[in-house]
Amino acid sequence: MKDGLQVSGLEVRRGGARALRGISLAVGSREVVALLGANGAGKTTTLRAISGLSPAWRGEIHFAGREITRIGPAAVVGAGIAHVPEGSRVWPEMTVMENLRLGAWAVRRKSGLTRRLDEILTLLPRLAERAGQLAGTLSGGERQMAAIGRALMAAPRMLLMDEPSLGLSPRVVDTVFDTIRAIRGEGVAVLLVEQNVVRALEIAERGYVLEGGRIVREGGGRELLEDPEVRQAYLGRAAG
Repeated sequence: MKDGLQVSGLEVRRGGARALRGISLAVGSREVVALLGANGAGKTTTLRAISGLSPAWRGEIHFAGREITRIGPAAVVGAGIAHVPEGSRVWPEMTVMENLRLGAWAVRRKSGLTRRLDEILTLLPRLAERAGQLAGTLSGGERQMAAIGRALMAAPRMLLMDEPSLGLSPRVVDTVFDTIRAIRGEGVAVLLVEQNVVRALEIAERGYVLEGGRIVREGGGRELLEDPEVRQAYLGRAAG
């Protein structure tokens, strides 16, 4: 996948222990790929390693034909990968508009940012309504939209999304997944960590299952959704 992401033999150590044990995965351009697993399996660590927040001990990460294993978080953003971390993290004392503009800080070419902002506000119209409001006063769903919009301001070719629907109401979850579909429609690939396994695999072309820092299963989204072991482990019942 020359234009996408390739992770090969990635190992990450945390506190002297191996958090990731030689994982390899790929995400093609315009593709949504789900990363599944129980708490502590290594999903967040994988995203953090790709974005440069957790240093790789061994292995290589390539994106769009360029090695990005140890270039640092700012350079990873510059290479075209943006990270939406778990918890809808926004700057609470800044307005929604200020949070969005902050997302473009690592973009070298500043021309076109106004157009980019307009595109994001069209994609996420609730943010346009809340543009002057302090981010700390937003609802959980609105904070998640602000976090996604801020990441999109970097004009990424890939988004790393960590539990975007966590703690949200069913109606807002629908909005989040509609947004992911729209992002893919604009040509942005997504590597998605998501506790809502059914929704994740319904939207994903492919998926990987992590256990103990290792990838133990991979396949198409529908294939994994119908896999009896996956259903038993993550949906609490065997396929019928």
